[in-house]
Amino acid sequence: MQRKLAFVYGAANYVLFLIVFLYAIGFVGDLIVPKTIDSGTTGPLAVSLAIDALLLGVFALQHSGMARPGFKRWWTKVIPKPIERSTYVLLSNLALILLYWQWRPLPSVAWDVTASWGQWLVRGLFALGWFIVLTATFMISHRHLFGLQQVSEFMHQKPVSDPKFMTPGYYRYIRHPIMAGFLIAFWAAPHMSVGHLVFALAVTGYILIAVQLEQHDLVQRFGERYRSYMRQVPGFLPRLIGRGEPQAGQARET
Repeated sequence: MQRKLAFVYGAANYVLFLIVFLYAIGFVGDLIVPKTIDSGTTGPLAVSLAIDALLLGVFALQHSGMARPGFKRWWTKVIPKPIERSTYVLLSNLALILLYWQWRPLPSVAWDVTASWGQWLVRGLFALGWFIVLTATFMISHRHLFGLQQVSEFMHQKPVSDPKFMTPGYYRYIRHPIMAGFLIAFWAAPHMSVGHLVFALAVTGYILIAVQLEQHDLVQRFGERYRSYMRQVPGFLPRLIGRGEPQAGQARET
């Protein structure tokens, strides 16, 4: 029964992630969903900036802090290892829901693309960014990334596996395709409000810091294998003239 409950817990958190992920597309793109980055009651500039900064800070601390190996070692003494990743996904979902709910819009216009061809181009980039984010997760271990693999192994009485080191698909050309996809999606806005600009700037800063922390952890774990991967493969932009593909077996951690 305990194993089945763990699986149900992990599956429920994954379903919640799918909802939160789809909502994020509408939230950032100012599309369809009830509350978007540019909708809601406008308040004083200083108050709105402070609230938005706090919301982004909560997400950044949770999302990056809980991913650190030292925290995981302590955290798995509190909760069982099979549901550690699912709990991480749950808390990330809750942090994002809080951000969607309490975000304060800053509607002043930073820029506005008026040409129809320009609007279509920027919207195409927006869709491309989200496509890269989602497909990149399947090129590594999508199920492991969102906790399904761990609870499934636990339910079937198998040892909980660790992420594997591999470089499929996008990872042969850039080390951080998921983050690259987010950057494209967050900046590709035909109508860029000040609030959206603040969001894009803050998240860009967070991503640049987060990947440095992740790379440090991966070097600690995989040593020269990951250092070699870093030397061969750029972080966000593929080389027009490359040095060759990474050797078989090189990769990044999910």
